Amino acid sequence: MTDIKHLEELLNDFDPQVRYDALTEIAEGIENGEIIVPEPKAENNLHYHTFFSYNAYAWSPCRIAWEAKKYGLFAAGIVDFDVIDGMDEFLAAGEMLGLPAVVSMETRVYVKDYAEHEISSPKEPGVAYFMCGGCYKYPEEGSEAEETLNFLRESQKHRNVEMVEKINGYLGTVKLDYEADVMPLTPSGNATERHLLEAYDNKAKEVYPDEGKRAAFWAKALGITDDEAKSLIADDPKLRDKIRSKLMKFGGVGYTKPTPDTFPSLERVVKMVYDMGGIPTTAYLDGASSGEADIHKLLSYLKSKGTLALNIIPDRNYNFSDPEKRAARAAHLDKTVKAARELDMPIIIGTEMNKLGLPFVDNFNAPELKPYIEDFNNGAYIFRAHTVLAEAADMGYTSKWAEEYFGGDTKRKNDFYLSVGKNLCK
Repeated sequence: MTDIKHLEELLNDFDPQVRYDALTEIAEGIENGEIIVPEPKAENNLHYHTFFSYNAYAWSPCRIAWEAKKYGLFAAGIVDFDVIDGMDEFLAAGEMLGLPAVVSMETRVYVKDYAEHEISSPKEPGVAYFMCGGCYKYPEEGSEAEETLNFLRESQKHRNVEMVEKINGYLGTVKLDYEADVMPLTPSGNATERHLLEAYDNKAKEVYPDEGKRAAFWAKALGITDDEAKSLIADDPKLRDKIRSKLMKFGGVGYTKPTPDTFPSLERVVKMVYDMGGIPTTAYLDGASSGEADIHKLLSYLKSKGTLALNIIPDRNYNFSDPEKRAARAAHLDKTVKAARELDMPIIIGTEMNKLGLPFVDNFNAPELKPYIEDFNNGAYIFRAHTVLAEAADMGYTSKWAEEYFGGDTKRKNDFYLSVGKNLCK
């Protein structure tokens, strides 16, 4: 009998062959009826981070594909920061499991015309999160797109190393060796801030195995009481959130204010996305910033720069215990979805899972989300159709074929890819 729990653990191994073998065994179990999976639900999640950037449960692309199949998503997608290292694995895993799969990449860009406004990166005017949606191939060797993709990875590492140096100097006794303490936490050397948090948490446990002394250390380092520190060290996610807010984010000792040279320009990244055959996709935060306040204006501007789709993390746009905050975020979510509809911008969604406690999939029955479920599912259908047609016949959403066939009629184009996607996801 198949030991599914053991196979699931193997799906997270850093050795790709181990992951492949485990997934193969699961796929064979499904085929011979030993492993039962549910019929697909009318739910999707196209925004899972994998361990190639940071997943709170250290899930690989294979593991995410299996979890999506086991749950019954009709489509699933991964999104990693600054890399597409999990692309081939996730698309192959989708094929093995009969799961419609989509791959995207997330990064940050500098938007010079919004230099005085916060957009989707809090307290960082001019900086916005942006995605290469529907990835299916690597950029050509020696191309400008490859140069930009390499720049994203290297600039991320540069920012991390600089941050570690500053925080090491501040913490004193708890110091990280970037190569020895951080790099082993990720299978392809693409560390994020969340890897740094894990590494500092681990290092403090190593230096101060006694909980009392460790609590005293964090109390002093984070400017909190001993009782607060004792509570935090018993809860790794909350401790890491506190470290991040106090030491890494705006005002923290490790924070470096971004400049126009810190992140690539919007224009440069949009060009890279087109050159890679992807769909330029902007990421919406929550409507609380000055840049997102007039969301129709922002999306119209981004569309004029070549942006074609919108990514939303629904859970952060309604799921609050405070009724006033919940209502305010939901109202702006409504404006955002309606603006995307008016601009014919497909919407994709997801829950990230780059932090413990985030749901595996959004609550598609939540009253605040029900009016937009069709929009969310349609976006998944369109992105899946793009992926399949791009791979099979160079007929993706941003292909030369699509440009010649649909011209500027975006609605007709969306209807075509939507129809194809629905058939592909049956």
